[in-house]
This record gives sequence, structure tokens and C-alpha cells, in this order.
Amino acid sequence: MKNIKFSLAIVVALTILNCKEAKKDTDGSPDSSNKSLETTGGNLAKTKSQTTDTLTVNMSSKSNSTVSGTITFVQSGTEVEMKAIFTGLDEGPHAIHLHENADCSSQDGKSAGGHWNPTEEAHGKWGSEKGYHKGDIGNFTADKEGRATVTFATDEWCIDCNDENKNIIGRSVIVHKGQDDFTSQPSGDAGSRIACAGITK
Repeated sequence: MKNIKFSLAIVVALTILNCKEAKKDTDGSPDSSNKSLETTGGNLAKTKSQTTDTLTVNMSSKSNSTVSGTITFVQSGTEVEMKAIFTGLDEGPHAIHLHENADCSSQDGKSAGGHWNPTEEAHGKWGSEKGYHKGDIGNFTADKEGRATVTFATDEWCIDCNDENKNIIGRSVIVHKGQDDFTSQPSGDAGSRIACAGITK
């Protein structure tokens, strides 16, 4: 009889212990909570890295040219990629820059002001140790049909951020008749402005 009572007591004790463990797992123990936070945090980080900001602007012809085109800026993380598609160009090399004002109202494009140069560097080829403007994109070449596609990417620009040394909103894209020599100050002696697009949201 004593053996039966003792066995029954063990069974009851084990049952109570199992119930407590099950309750602990469903009530949110530290271990299960941490796993949930890690999963949630991973999902949030993935969503944030995939966030992009896109802006497209249209070129208007200047200086009696027939140039037209669209420029799309895409910011993904800290990098901005620019893709420009142009038509109506003369065959050969042309300079493209960001200028300081989003004002394309004048017929010659000079309402856009000078090169965008918030850090007050000398004009030069992008990445030069001697200095370059934040707007010194460079040169591209139009084909026989007057068409060209330009792609450019940098982490030195941003779309509508709080850093005025990077923010491209309020600037403009200018295409020049000639090519940038990367030497002449302050703008590379690239000739007249034949197309302009204000970068606005």
C-alpha cells in the first residue's frame, strides 16, 4: 500500500512540474522572447535596406538646340544612381553637370547658375585629388542619331536629405554643347548650355 501511495505521489509531482513548464513556455520566457525579437529585427533591417526614393525630371532644350530627355534619380541606402536618356544631340562628346539652381527659365540656361559646389573645391574630374565639384559628373558621347544614355552613381549625393553638401533637390542638370576639359576654371570650358532640368519634387 505504501508503494502505491509513493508511486501516486511521484506521478502527481511530475504532472504539476510539466504543467508549470508548459505555462512558462506560453507566458513568454526570456528565451522565446529573444528569438521573436531577433526575427522581427531581421525583418525590419531587410525592409529598411530595400527602401528606395525615386525622382524623374524632364530636360528642356536651351540655346536653340533640339535636345530633350529624361533623367531618373534613384536613392537606395546611401547611394544615388542617375540614369539619363537624351535625344537631339550633335554627334560626339558633351559635358553634363549639376548646377546650383533648379531654374531653367532663361533661354540660354544661365538661370541655373554655376556648378553646384557646396564644398568650394576647384573644378576637376570626379574623384580627382586636386578637387572637384559635387556637380562635376563628366562627359558622355552621343551617337550618329544624336542619342545617348548616361549612368552615374555616388554616395556623395542624396535625395531630399538634411545634408546640404549632398542634397540634390533644388539643383539642376545641365548638358553642354562641348566637352569638359577638367582643367579650365571654374567650369571646364564646355561651351553653351543646350539642355536643362530642374531637380524638384
